[in-house]
Amino acid sequence: MTDRAHPGVDAYIEGLPDWQQEICRKVRGIVWAADPEIEETIKRTVQPYFVLDGNVCALLSTKDHVNLFLYDPTVPDPHRLVNQGHGNATGRAIQIYQDDPIDREPLVELLRAIVANNRAGGWRKLGRETPPPVRENSHRDP
Repeated sequence: MTDRAHPGVDAYIEGLPDWQQEICRKVRGIVWAADPEIEETIKRTVQPYFVLDGNVCALLSTKDHVNLFLYDPTVPDPHRLVNQGHGNATGRAIQIYQDDPIDREPLVELLRAIVANNRAGGWRKLGRETPPPVRENSHRDP
């Protein structure tokens, strides 16, 4: 691969069925295309993570698909790539099944938005900069 490749991520991918290896290699290339500073690591013993000033995304194979976990629930998804976890407070996912097409440019765009938020302090911090909405009747009467 390249000097960006983490040996643990290589080992993870090589242990998968051929069709999942193909998906993971395509996604890995897309992640690398999103930003030249994204680094690979292994967390939770074996799971490949891609990080830059915080988690960007992670790969996890399952019996019938590959999950691409996106660690920012706030980035826009105008191309409707996200197909799992819309109501999740910390992240969402794209489930990729065998023979599913992968929309490279929209995924690069989505990953770049996550990286931009990470560089700005992360989506949690960015969310705190906006004051919470005021609820009616949220005060107590004495």
